[in-house]
Amino acid sequence: MSRYRGPRLKIIRRLGLLPGLTSKTSNKKNPPGQHGRQNLKPSQYAIRLLEKQKLRYNYGVSEKQLFSYLKKARQNSRSTAQVLLELLEMRLDNILYRLGFAKTINSARQLITHQHVLVNNQKVTIPSYQCKINDNIEFSQKFHQNKFVLATSESKAIPSFLSLNSDNRSAQIKNLIPRSDVLLELNELLVIEYYSKT
Repeated sequence: MSRYRGPRLKIIRRLGLLPGLTSKTSNKKNPPGQHGRQNLKPSQYAIRLLEKQKLRYNYGVSEKQLFSYLKKARQNSRSTAQVLLELLEMRLDNILYRLGFAKTINSARQLITHQHVLVNNQKVTIPSYQCKINDNIEFSQKFHQNKFVLATSESKAIPSFLSLNSDNRSAQIKNLIPRSDVLLELNELLVIEYYSKT
């Protein structure tokens, strides 16, 4: 089982805010566990592991998928950390979430697997589908007829690399995501260092 199905608030208490995992917040301030985290200084390995886990849980990818994205990022001539974030952000499930069509990445994944999403007028059922610049994303006619309520709200800010069409039912990818548009508070260089020995 690659996708995490356990308690999400426990993960948020341990790793910090993960907007793609859940929109809920915990009232408890201590980390999970009977006694919470002790006031011990974490090791360098622990710091890098927690940064890597942030990526995994926020984007809903398995360890194997994350390592595969890292290998693709290493083959690129640009910064490995930037390319890794671009690969994760350009996943179809994440694009739907960033547009506000779903409250979490998991709910966006459900829309895709239920065949409600079209990319360039082609039905796509793979949540990890890599979107490209100038791709058009819209919902199927069946989805419109059932009058599902979208999570899109006027208050939600659309990232600069995406453009939402006037009907609020379709969108286009304008360019690659800049680092400033990534919602996750993360030091991606620590993730690269975590995998540096592999």
